Amino acid sequence: MSHKNIYLVLSRTGTWLSNLISLFTEGKYIHSSISFDSSFTKMYSFGRTNPDNPFSGGFVEESLYDGVYKKFSRSECVIYKLEVTEEQYNILKNEIEGFLEKRDEYKYNFLGLFGVLLNQPVKRKNYYFCTQFVSEVLIKSGVYDTDKNPALIKPDDLFSIENKDLIYEGFINQCFRFQKAYNFN
Repeated sequence: MSHKNIYLVLSRTGTWLSNLISLFTEGKYIHSSISFDSSFTKMYSFGRTNPDNPFSGGFVEESLYDGVYKKFSRSECVIYKLEVTEEQYNILKNEIEGFLEKRDEYKYNFLGLFGVLLNQPVKRKNYYFCTQFVSEVLIKSGVYDTDKNPALIKPDDLFSIENKDLIYEGFINQCFRFQKAYNFN
């Protein structure tokens, strides 16, 4: 059976908004993204659609080397490589492509963060926060097995995903040098 790799990126920028969100998540990392390649120039998540406006949220294509991460260069991250089956990979790709096709219909689920704090899921059509989105597509593809509602999943919950390999933890602005020294594939 053929296998492929995907990458789970958990991060924290250290901005006032990320510090506020950490009150809801109670963990070191407050943002999650998924990537299909080890360049990390195309990662998918829900977050800032404008790096200068923390309240402009929706479905985003991110890069570790641009946008909010470039603006806040002392951001920290942890990156995991997950080996998945070709079927799981294709399901994930199709899910992401569906979000890309309708990206303007999706909004950031700010109310969902309060739901996490109160342990009451806030699910609204086309509204997601980052970890809600990442966990939902990983669950749909069979990569992540959990009974927890995606609208209640925090970044730290993603540490329970099995068969993941830690490939980097540290400052994002040092990741590129590390990546050149070690092959992430």
